[in-house]
Amino acid sequence: MIARYATTEMQALWSEAERYRTWLEVELAATEAWEALGEVPDGAAARLRAVADARPLDEAFAARVAELEEVTRHDIVAFTRALTERLGPEARYVHLGLTSTDVVDTAQNLVLVRALRLIQDDVRCLRGEVRRLALEHRHTACIGRTHGVHAEPMTFGLKFLNFYAALGRDLQRLERAREAVGVAMLSGSVGTYAHVPPAVEAAVAARLGLAVDPVTNQTVARDRHAELLGALALLGTTIERVALEVRHLQRSEVREAQEGFAPGQAGSSSMPHKKNPIASENLTGVARLLRGYAHMGLENVALWHERDISHSSVERLALPDATTLASYAARRLRRVLRDLLVRPDRMRANLDALHGLIYSQRVLHVLIEHGMSREAAYEVVQRASLQSWDGGCHLRDVLADDPDCPLAYAELAAAFDPAWYLRHVDEAYRRFGL
Repeated sequence: MIARYATTEMQALWSEAERYRTWLEVELAATEAWEALGEVPDGAAARLRAVADARPLDEAFAARVAELEEVTRHDIVAFTRALTERLGPEARYVHLGLTSTDVVDTAQNLVLVRALRLIQDDVRCLRGEVRRLALEHRHTACIGRTHGVHAEPMTFGLKFLNFYAALGRDLQRLERAREAVGVAMLSGSVGTYAHVPPAVEAAVAARLGLAVDPVTNQTVARDRHAELLGALALLGTTIERVALEVRHLQRSEVREAQEGFAPGQAGSSSMPHKKNPIASENLTGVARLLRGYAHMGLENVALWHERDISHSSVERLALPDATTLASYAARRLRRVLRDLLVRPDRMRANLDALHGLIYSQRVLHVLIEHGMSREAAYEVVQRASLQSWDGGCHLRDVLADDPDCPLAYAELAAAFDPAWYLRHVDEAYRRFGL
């Protein structure tokens, strides 16, 4: 089901045929290492690779493995038997000294490294779209909100500069996760190297572009995969953060921004006027899934002694689904932001919606600068603010009529200028080289 959201590259990475091709990459790299040590006849690895290149492992091969697995009840045994059929007698040099997880874990890590590179590319493209909005609306004044309530003026671009920074941290986490899972393990049963020397492991790791896992038992430790799933969950949560902002800004009472609405699109089967933030709502749900996979990753860390397979069934779903969904979420949010309709006119209207109440802190400070105590100034501004709330009069006018407010009208008016709040915005951008 989730495969429908995958790019062609991601879908291919998690196909059955690709799984067996990656297993073969590991197996042939090990055979080459054995040959270099003089344990396999010269040229055997090259001949095996030539046959494999001439007859790539395809869907028919995957079907044959599935057929054999019905009998063996063991995936690697079925795989090696199918290889013997495909590669001929020299296939006896495949899987020499290895145990199943040497191949499965190393190959899975190789796929995860490749999947993470695809996701990182998707996030970089998304971050580029966020950067565009941050720069385009660098000085577009809007109301900032805390607790969902109007607070003080800010810029629309500053919202996206925050998202730009968060996505930068996500990229760093994805890179660390790629390093965490980018390890090879060929240490044999229970990790003692009894049947396969460390030199084989080192050669395979170098051939595949992976690091050697310094110590293992019979599995690569699953805290590495938990870190990966945690990074994807945090990426999903960043995406949700942006999506949630779009959802709020599209509310009828706000209307400062909204998702694009294509010709012929319908928002409701019953209400023709509806334009709903469906993509952003979808992304909120995807983020929940990604956080769920992170929990699964944590549950997989503790295994019995040197190995059990309680993690296996979880990973067969969680790893393909989480990487596919993370890629999808980044690409879908990019489309949302590319087509986002931004309404500066509504932002200006919302800045004035509370009749100047958003400037209360500025007025408070001006009164203090004028010589009033903080307590007295606070009382004056709060009393006037409550009167403005209840009566709908502009806070500036209420204060002008208050005998306890010592400011002239011109001094009051200057305190209600949104530009004062935005004078340091460029400094925040310079921190990012923007």
